[in-house]
Amino acid sequence: MDNRTWLTRTGNPGLNDRTFSGLPRAGAAGEAMTLQGTINKSFLLLVVLLAAALWPWSQFMASGNPALVLPAILVGAIGGLMLALIISFKATLAPYLSLPYAACEGLAIGGFSAVLEKRYPGIAIQAVGLTFGVLAAMLLAYTLGIIHVTQRFRAIVVGATGAIALLYLVSFVLSFFHVGVPILNSASPLSIGVSLVIIAVAALNLALDFDLIQTGVAQGAPRYMEWYAAFGLLVTLVWLYLEILRFLSKVRQR
Repeated sequence: MDNRTWLTRTGNPGLNDRTFSGLPRAGAAGEAMTLQGTINKSFLLLVVLLAAALWPWSQFMASGNPALVLPAILVGAIGGLMLALIISFKATLAPYLSLPYAACEGLAIGGFSAVLEKRYPGIAIQAVGLTFGVLAAMLLAYTLGIIHVTQRFRAIVVGATGAIALLYLVSFVLSFFHVGVPILNSASPLSIGVSLVIIAVAALNLALDFDLIQTGVAQGAPRYMEWYAAFGLLVTLVWLYLEILRFLSKVRQR
């Protein structure tokens, strides 16, 4: 069967309709992609992210000075974005760039989380717990067949993800003109509701990621796609964590 016959879509920029397009069969490119291999690499990326997050976290907690972690946040955010774009367009580089990407995201998340932790004690561990709780719940729901990834399901989630991305972009552009977007940044009931919707969409993207990985394994994608799939999952988890963190900070402000 041609690899193109099992293409699927996901809202995750790391796992999309081009992910497995035109890939050679595993027999021509080495060993085949496996579920266990993808799990192992996903776990490794999480370990690297958490280890990298410890440095800005400890720096801020020891000094309480945001200026000390601002460079780490900026370097991590910009570096992570650049690496993510490169990996998304060149999957064969995933085995080499996924770990640096995880480290960059760790720097950004560690610094940002520390600043919020200082303001709202306990918020970081709550966000981490909720993120892994959502991951476990979505994996269980997908495994038990409670969530069925159909074409309609994909279309809805991808469309919602695109709308959220557009909202982020508008908010970013308006920030240059010192114009805020209350539905994203305020602590109003509407803003909190929007955050819950975004968290739900991010969670549903996990189901799309699981489905795409399962399809790749079933069709014998090349082994390096384990790294690419693990990278894609990390993209979703980072997004989910940040949105949960944003949601909790809004709730704490009320």
